[in-house]
Amino acid sequence: MLEKTEFDASSALPSAQLPPIPSKRYFTIGEVAELCGVRSHVLRYWEQEFSQLSPQKRRGNRRYYQHHEVVLIRKIRALLYEEGFTISGARNRLDEVRGELRLRDELQAVLQILSQ
Repeated sequence: MLEKTEFDASSALPSAQLPPIPSKRYFTIGEVAELCGVRSHVLRYWEQEFSQLSPQKRRGNRRYYQHHEVVLIRKIRALLYEEGFTISGARNRLDEVRGELRLRDELQAVLQILSQ
């Protein structure tokens, strides 16, 4: 049996059941934890493991996440909890996706030049 402080990934909400992300500029760590179905300490740990995740820090080292970071956290969560990736595997997958997006953008730029 799990203690209150432990987390069982198998009991986590599927991504499809997470609440919608409100349209606001900044989110506190507590809001992000609620929106993404993870605890605050997990978010702080993921900041160390995923270089793409770096919220702004303000007074008293309070973290403020932007919309794109909340989306990224949900992607990390899905990779780890739903697709079964390890931290290292999820990091590699995010790097692959970033490379694919960069390549797509470059190809679109070339096509735009050629169509002129």
